[in-house]
Amino acid sequence: MKVPFLDLRLQHQPLRAEVMAALGDTYDHTRFCLGQDVDDFERAFSAAFGYARTLGMNSGTSPLHVASICGGFGPGDEVITTPFTFASSCWGISYVGATPVFVDIDPDTWCISPEAIAKAITPKTKGIVVVHIFGQPARMDEIMAIAKAHKLFVVEDCAQAVGATYKGTAVGAIGDCGTFSFYPTKNLGACGEGGAFVSKHPAVMDRAQLLRVHGSPRRYAHAEVGFNFRMDGFQGAILRVKLKHLAEWTARRRAIAAKYRTGLKLAGVQLPVVPSYGESVWHQFTMLHPQRDALRGHLDRCGVGTEIIYPGPMHRQECYAALGYAAGSIPVAEAASARCVSLPMFPELTDEQVAHVIASVNSF
Repeated sequence: MKVPFLDLRLQHQPLRAEVMAALGDTYDHTRFCLGQDVDDFERAFSAAFGYARTLGMNSGTSPLHVASICGGFGPGDEVITTPFTFASSCWGISYVGATPVFVDIDPDTWCISPEAIAKAITPKTKGIVVVHIFGQPARMDEIMAIAKAHKLFVVEDCAQAVGATYKGTAVGAIGDCGTFSFYPTKNLGACGEGGAFVSKHPAVMDRAQLLRVHGSPRRYAHAEVGFNFRMDGFQGAILRVKLKHLAEWTARRRAIAAKYRTGLKLAGVQLPVVPSYGESVWHQFTMLHPQRDALRGHLDRCGVGTEIIYPGPMHRQECYAALGYAAGSIPVAEAASARCVSLPMFPELTDEQVAHVIASVNSF
């Protein structure tokens, strides 16, 4: 049996008629840049997760850039974040000239460690970028308590966590702002690039809205240097269609994760923890094993697709070599990168495919 790591066609084909109708309407009414389709998606997204407002953007990286500006980060400032993430989580910090300060992760959830955050604070610290990795919510109460004590701006990177909750509250609504990615492989994926920005602070939302469109409060007027971060109408239309199915897809992801967590019995494997404080949306099902590469080879021979997410922590990437982090300086994150392997995790997996993945892992 073949089990692909991901096959987007299985999700898109059943939606083809509905998506094409939506795209046709966008095309016929020439709503290409922002416009009604994006407005409708923003309102639906806000209603689905309890956000006051949502701003659709052109990628998942753009809202992180905007978040750093809204947080007041700049040259001479330090912003604490995790190295066990995709690069975009760090780019916003670097784009504005601030310095990312990488700290270690929890050994069970692999989200940023509040204890490590507390130890890294200096007089230069201006903010924290929290990543809800693999769809798992971080320990936000402790992080927000640290932020309040030191007057730090907290950005929640929810790129992998749309619909995840922390103590009943949707991620993105707890910190000072939240950012989302709708890259095609995400739980809610566009047919191209897309992202979103949310904040519980009206003034932050107003500034983000200004920055999204050339710093322009009205046509041909520019209050500050801004960007072209607009979501296009086609992506808004597609995301509005797909959003209606997200709850069903998330429930299926959770069911698959439960089967994995119950069925995987391989000696030496560390499975992801499900903490009592939150609900994951299982963007990835990632586990750790000391013989990761040999295990991947075995699974490949069994017809099971896998990926390594993420093989190189950000503090050891060439682009941040000047920061001087030595090998072994952030041990938990480095160990996770060396041992992590992600199994197939998408809603269209059949129970038979899931059972084959489990049997293949256990036979290693």
